[in-house]
Amino acid sequence: MKKLTAIILTIVMCMSAIGLTSCETADDGKFTVGICQLVQHPALDAATQGFIDALTEELGAENVTFLNENASNEASVCTTIVSNFVSQKVDLIMANATPALQAAVTGTSTIPVLGTSITEYGTALGIDNFNGLVGSNVSGTSDLAPLKDQAAMITDLFPDAKKVAMLYCAGEPNSAYQVKVITEELTAKGITVIDKKFTDTNDVSTVAAAAGAEADVIYIPTDNSAASSAATINGVIGNTPVIAGEEGICTGCGVATLSISYYDLGVATGKMAAKILKGEANIEEMEIGYAETFTKKYNPVKCQQLGIDTSALEAKGYIAIEIAE
Repeated sequence: MKKLTAIILTIVMCMSAIGLTSCETADDGKFTVGICQLVQHPALDAATQGFIDALTEELGAENVTFLNENASNEASVCTTIVSNFVSQKVDLIMANATPALQAAVTGTSTIPVLGTSITEYGTALGIDNFNGLVGSNVSGTSDLAPLKDQAAMITDLFPDAKKVAMLYCAGEPNSAYQVKVITEELTAKGITVIDKKFTDTNDVSTVAAAAGAEADVIYIPTDNSAASSAATINGVIGNTPVIAGEEGICTGCGVATLSISYYDLGVATGKMAAKILKGEANIEEMEIGYAETFTKKYNPVKCQQLGIDTSALEAKGYIAIEIAE
C-alpha cells in the first residue's frame, strides 16, 4: 500500500511539474514575444517600434524578451520565422503585415497571435462577412483608412484628372481590396481607372513607368511591396502625381496622403498584447482595433518638383511631412 501511495504521489508531482513548465513564463512574470515583420519600410518599422515600446512600458524591460525577425518581403520566410517561434514556445506572436499574419495563423492555433498593419482581416484570412471578431487565437489592429475620403482627395486636388492608375502588387490581397473600393468611387464619378498591378519588386519599375505615362494621377494603396520600392517608383513616374495610402509611401514618391500613425497603431497592438499576457483579456473575445484619427499630409519636396501650391494644400488642412535631408 505504501508503495502504491508513493507511486501515486510521484505521478501527481510529475503532473504538477508539467503544469508548471507549460506556464512557467506566466508564473514568473517573464515573457518571450516573437515579432514577424514582412519587410523593412517606414510604416511597418514604426508599427513594430510602437508595439515594442508599449509592451515594454506595460510589462517592464526586464520582463519581456523580443525575438524581432524580418522576412525581407518573402512569404515563405514568414513561415520559417513563425515555425521557429512555435518551436521556441514563445508566449505571443506579433505578425506585422498580411503574409506574416497568414503564416502565423497557419503555424499555430494555440499561441496568441496579434496582427498589425493589416488592412482588412476578412480579406486577409478568407473570412466571409467578417464582423470584426476572428474568435480564435487571433486578433490585432487594422491600418484601414477611410477609402472614400482618399478617393475624394484625388478629385479634389486634381479635378481635371481623366485617367487614374491603380499601382499595386498583385500578390497583396489587401491592396486589391483597397483598389476595388477606390475604383468604384472614381468610376462613379466618370473617371477612367487603369489597373496597373505588378508581380513583385522585379517588375515594379516597368509597371510604374507605364502608369506614369498613361495616367493623369496614380493611386498607391497601403501596399508593402510598393512601400519598399517607393524610391524606385519615384524615379520612373515622371511628373505624374501620386496620392498614397499612407505616409511612408507619400514620403518616398507621393504628393499627398490621408494616413494613420503606424507608430500609434503599434502602441495599440502592444497594449492588447499586455492585456493578454497579464491574463486581463481573452484573445478570442478581442475585436480588431482600428485607428481613431487620420491626418492629411503632403510631401513638400515632391510638391515643389511638380509646381503644386502648398499654401492651397495647407488651406485645405494638409500638414507638411518632415522630409529628412
